[in-house]
Amino acid sequence: MHVVIPLYSGFTALDAVGPYTVLAFAPGWTVTFAAPAPGPVLDDRESLTLTAAAALADVPRPDVVLVPGGPGTAQAMGDPVLLDWIRAAHEHAAWTASVCSGSLILGAAGVLAGRRATSHWGVVDGLAGFGAEPARERVVVDGTVVTAAGVSAGIDMALELLARTSGADTARAVQLVVEYDPDPPFDSGNAERADAALREAALGLI
Repeated sequence: MHVVIPLYSGFTALDAVGPYTVLAFAPGWTVTFAAPAPGPVLDDRESLTLTAAAALADVPRPDVVLVPGGPGTAQAMGDPVLLDWIRAAHEHAAWTASVCSGSLILGAAGVLAGRRATSHWGVVDGLAGFGAEPARERVVVDGTVVTAAGVSAGIDMALELLARTSGADTARAVQLVVEYDPDPPFDSGNAERADAALREAALGLI
């Protein structure tokens, strides 16, 4: 299985690196970071770069398309090179996936019309503007499209993809090798359990 993760300026690092780590550990899976042109791409904190090893044009038919989110989403949604690539790749891919606000990019590419989909809690309602049915769930599977909620949910989504494609035993082994056993110090990771002040503070960090 060949996964392509398209990068754009202002992506959130964990949106890309979380699923990359899960899928790259899986036997028979390879992951390529790509962009309109090969080279370094700066993340949303402007302090970390990932290197796109390939141009999008060089990887037209991946088995899995996986679009990260981030504050750069708004600009990426207007990038015709990226959107055209997603549309074309989606036609042949076994799976088309997104993390966080990456689902808005899928929406802009026309992939989500008529589908249930999720995104970061701060923007999930915006999916309706693309003809999707917003779902406030951590991972949503609708046909061959898999969307994940905010940032860390990308790890869950990658494990779900792995289980559906390579089997639950493989997914469980990868989960163990990366020791994905969340035990957070605070119970504040779900917007529906947070008060208005905490939600406002969180959005102010984006």
